Amino acid sequence: MSPAPSALARYLDFLRHERRLAAHTLAAYGRDGALLESLCAGRGPAEIGGADIRRFVATLHAKGLSPRSLARVLSAWRGYFDWLARHREIASNPCRGVRAPRAARTLPEALSPDEAVRLVALDDEGETGVRDRALFELAYSCGLRVSELTGLDLGAVDAATGEVRVTGKGSKTRIVPVGAPALAALARWLPVRERLAAPGESALFVGRAGRRLSPREVQRRIKRRAAAAGLATDVHPHMLRHSFASHVLQSSGDLRAVQEMLGHASIGSTQVYTHLDFQHLAKVYDAAHPRARRKRPSGPR
Repeated sequence: MSPAPSALARYLDFLRHERRLAAHTLAAYGRDGALLESLCAGRGPAEIGGADIRRFVATLHAKGLSPRSLARVLSAWRGYFDWLARHREIASNPCRGVRAPRAARTLPEALSPDEAVRLVALDDEGETGVRDRALFELAYSCGLRVSELTGLDLGAVDAATGEVRVTGKGSKTRIVPVGAPALAALARWLPVRERLAAPGESALFVGRAGRRLSPREVQRRIKRRAAAAGLATDVHPHMLRHSFASHVLQSSGDLRAVQEMLGHASIGSTQVYTHLDFQHLAKVYDAAHPRARRKRPSGPR
């Protein structure tokens, strides 16, 4: 008679068959569960308390696991113990009230206005060049995520009103204004797209095979374009979104409008761009003000 499956094995089976999680997500839950079992050192889930979970988190942090990774691990453990509690295999969830260490907030990288224009306005008369000009003009004009950009279908952009309908995170739809340079680049791309697109393909941006452009291909194309534009920065598609937000905020100061255009659910996600704006102002101050902190006399007085 084979031994009964462990609690973790039954939980993973639940995630696989009931929750129908993707294979890579299921594998991550499996790794986090195996990590918990190794830290428990043979003790069952019912023997683990909040103090144990705090000690496990401290141990992993001391071994170099980042706050972001610890938060993910805790989330996985919390889900596991919640499932056990629902099935009355434990009295309560020991992860409740336990938090990962706070991660230092890193500022997003953004191009300068001149660099952004140099990147998106690069001329290339080939078919992929015309497409890339429209692709990146639209990305910078509207601050779109790469998944939103590649997910656009024909008809998403209304040239008459100068707007694009975007489906963002959580399948939420928003309307974002489109600038004149992006509309002009799209007008050049559409006849080319008509020749390239496979029958029945609805995507606005397609590759040489006539099918929807993938996010990975967009990443590859923007790096190639940045090199052609002479930019030393390691550019990625999300950098255009950061640049859009930073530049609009610098010009307008309207945080709520930027939040709406980016599709952020929380104003806190948008506020990070106020720090970028402050960095810009600080550089101007340091360069121009006679009493700036970095402009101290170098010689004896």
